[in-house]
Amino acid sequence: MENYINSYIRPRIQGDGGEIEYLSREGDEVTVVFRGECSKCLILDRCIKWIEQRALEDTGEAIKINGIRKRPYFQDR
Repeated sequence: MENYINSYIRPRIQGDGGEIEYLSREGDEVTVVFRGECSKCLILDRCIKWIEQRALEDTGEAIKINGIRKRPYFQDR
């Protein structure tokens, strides 16, 4: 799943000014960090559902994305 996120999902997220970083996987739960435009996106929940659906269609694996928003250090106030 790490390779799938890095090679397929990440370029599409970057195309919109965002960034996604794979952190870990425990069973069917995949933890990722969203940065860039994703850190302040109002529809990130729809993007997470899209990632889950694409992963199911492309890899046959049903996963649950645990997304962590990470704003740039200068916005963490």
